[in-house]
Amino acid sequence: MLPSLTTAEEKLLLRYADPGARAVEDISSAKSLSALLDNAEFHGILPIMLRKLRERGDAHLPRDAGLEARLEDLRQKATIATGQSMLLQYHGDRIMKGMAAQNIPARIVKGPVFARKLYRNVSDRPFTDIDILVDPADLARANKVIAANGFELGSNEAESYQLQEFKWLEKENSSLLVELHGDLVHDTGMRRRLSLGFRELAIIDGDAADTPAALLTIAIVHAAGGHKFHRLQLCVDVLQGVRALHSPESETRLLDAARMTGIELELAIVLNVTGRLFDEPHALELAGRIKPDLSIRLARQLITTNTLLRVNSREKIGSRLRRDAFRWIQRLAKARPYVA
Repeated sequence: MLPSLTTAEEKLLLRYADPGARAVEDISSAKSLSALLDNAEFHGILPIMLRKLRERGDAHLPRDAGLEARLEDLRQKATIATGQSMLLQYHGDRIMKGMAAQNIPARIVKGPVFARKLYRNVSDRPFTDIDILVDPADLARANKVIAANGFELGSNEAESYQLQEFKWLEKENSSLLVELHGDLVHDTGMRRRLSLGFRELAIIDGDAADTPAALLTIAIVHAAGGHKFHRLQLCVDVLQGVRALHSPESETRLLDAARMTGIELELAIVLNVTGRLFDEPHALELAGRIKPDLSIRLARQLITTNTLLRVNSREKIGSRLRRDAFRWIQRLAKARPYVA
């Protein structure tokens, strides 16, 4: 369980989590800073916080030998994580060359693409695996390419086909994980309503690649479809995706994508909670463009800022129940008719 944060400390955590926010004020208490570091590490936003602390300068930190040792350890781990991300990117590039050689259309999604396209400081967004998306019809051939590049299947094959997700581990270094997807929605109960695969992303992108609308669509599905709001990093990706929407055309493309893929419920809820967490009016305005039905109104009551901030606090049971209830709403919600 994470150390509890006061309301003021939660606001401070969100300032540290926001890549675009300026360096925050000094923290006078070693206990407070230690609690913030613990929460930042759990929520996947520690690299951003460490960068801001470095930019602010250690002279502004509370003088405490234990805290100084902890910071040094975290900084070393962050350096290792950056190296791990670079190594994963190397293997991802090798596999993508293999896909191209076999004429298998494929694209890397999430981690390295988010880092490169959405974050000014690439090191703010390290990643622990490489996600590759192909058409479901190409899964078998794509699996052979990954195997030929020195990886072995680490998940049950039959279950992987059902989930549309294969987990591959590098034979010489099992910490290197590559995931192959036929659809970014793995919950079979939800896939009857929403789906995000290679074909849908190609339609969203049009003649370009990795457009802001496509990246934000992926981030929303990742936060609410692949995961259940279990850490702030998911909403930080969404926050950065919203900031990348620089034109009415890209906003229209996003809303069209939501209708096509069936994620209007997810779009409304993820943008709403992200906007409230980070005081981002653009996210709230976009969320408000989705006409709320009963499922959206119920979900807004469940997925609040506290649901995310206290996911592993003394209130974690309440957070878990709210997120589980949201998942049931996702499974039971009716698909809205899509008009092209």
